[in-house]
Amino acid sequence: MVEIEIGVLRGQCLDRRIDDPKRLRREIAAWERQRNAARSRIKWMFNTDTARAKMGRAYPNSSKES
Repeated sequence: MVEIEIGVLRGQCLDRRIDDPKRLRREIAAWERQRNAARSRIKWMFNTDTARAKMGRAYPNSSKES
């Protein structure tokens, strides 16, 4: 989810060269305030079952069969 949010930040705010660190911080803070005021959300669709189907070894089933 963090990667998605960083991608949105890059596309909406960091789509140009900002050569002053102070201005960069102000721009990001303004973008963050606007995003929070709009109550923007990420629609997360990758659940455990999807993870197991795509990457089974990384997401093993927690119920052990005896």
